[in-house]
Amino acid sequence: MQRKRIIIVGPAHPLRGGLAAFNERYARALQQAGHEVIIYTYSLQYPSVLFPGKSQYTADPAPADLDIRVKINSINPLNWISTAKEISKLSPDIVMFRFWIPFMGPALGTIARTIRKHCKAKIIGFLDNVIPHEKRIGDKGLTSWFLNSCDGFIVMSQQVAGELKQFVPEAEYAFMHHPIYDYGTPIDRATAFAHLKLDADKKLLLFFGFIREYKGLDLLLRALQPAIKEIPDLHLVVAGEFYEPEEPYTAMVEKHGLNDYVTFHKNYIPDAEVKYYFGAADLVVQPYKSATQSGISQLAYHFEKPMIVTNVGGLPEIVPNGEAGYVTTPEPDAIASAIIRYFKENKLESFTEGVRKHKSRFSWEHFVAGTEELIGRL
Repeated sequence: MQRKRIIIVGPAHPLRGGLAAFNERYARALQQAGHEVIIYTYSLQYPSVLFPGKSQYTADPAPADLDIRVKINSINPLNWISTAKEISKLSPDIVMFRFWIPFMGPALGTIARTIRKHCKAKIIGFLDNVIPHEKRIGDKGLTSWFLNSCDGFIVMSQQVAGELKQFVPEAEYAFMHHPIYDYGTPIDRATAFAHLKLDADKKLLLFFGFIREYKGLDLLLRALQPAIKEIPDLHLVVAGEFYEPEEPYTAMVEKHGLNDYVTFHKNYIPDAEVKYYFGAADLVVQPYKSATQSGISQLAYHFEKPMIVTNVGGLPEIVPNGEAGYVTTPEPDAIASAIIRYFKENKLESFTEGVRKHKSRFSWEHFVAGTEELIGRL
C-alpha cells in the first residue's frame, strides 16, 4: 500500500497498561510497513476518582522510536476541539480511535466529528468493546455518539463484530485476532522460579492481569480446592493489581484453607517482569465470566504456555480446544476438571506444541495487512 499518514488516538506513554502497550507496538508495526504514524494520547485519561487502580502512569522512559503527543483531556470539551483542529492541520489520511469504554464516547466522537469538518481523513474506530463488561446507565447513547462518527472499524472478536452491527448495521469493518504481545525473550522455568522466590517443585497455575469481577478469579479460587485434592502439589499465582476490593478474594482463600496454595502479587506487573511469571507457569488460566478478546492469551502464546479459557466472547476463537489448551464453561467444577485433566494426562508437551503451531496466526504483519485492506475499502 502507498505510504499513509496515520494518527492513532489512544493510550500510550506515559500511560501504562495493555492498551498503551498495544498502541505502541501497533505503531511500530505500521511504521515497519512504511507508514508515518503519530500517537495522540491522554493528558487526562480518567479523573482520579474514576480510576480503580493505584496509578495510571508508568515510570519507564518514553519510547525513542515513536512520535507520541500527550494532548487529550477526556473531560474537557474545549480540549477536544483544539485537539481535533491540531490533528486536522497534520493532513492525515487515517485517524484511528481506540475505543474500549462508553465514558470515552463524548470526547472521541466529538474529536472525530470535528476532524471530518476540517480535513479529508477517514475515521476508523478500533473497538476493544462495544457493549462494556460493566454496564451503566447512558452507555448506549455515549457509544452510539462515537460509533456514528466513524467510516470503518477494526474488531478483534466475532462478538464485538456482532455488537457493532447492533449499532451500525451496515458497518464496514475488518476482523483480525489480537496479535501477540512480545514482552521480552522467554526464560527457563528454574530462573523464573528463583526470581519470584517460588517453590520449583510445585505445578504452577497463573492468573495474570488486572483483577475485575468479570475476570472470574473467584471461580478459579473455588475450582482450586477440588483440584488440589487430585493434584496436591498445585500452586496458584495471582499476578496483577486489584481494580476492585480485594477482601472478598482473600477471605475466600482463608475460608477454603488455600493460604498455602495461593500467592498474590498485588502490584502492577512492569513489562520487564512479565517474562518471569509466564516463564514459571505450567498453565495459564483465564476463568472469565465475560470477554471480548484478551491480551493475556496472546502473552501466553508469546511465551508458549498452554491455557485454560472459558467459552465466553472471543476466547474460544483464540485457543483451540484440546490443542493449545482447554475451553470450558465458566463454572468452578468445569475449571477444576480441566486443571486436573491437564496434569493427570500430562498435556504440557503436546499442548505446548499446539501453542507453537497456532501462534503464527497472530502476527503483527497479518494485523497490519488487515488494516491496510480495510483502508483500501474506505
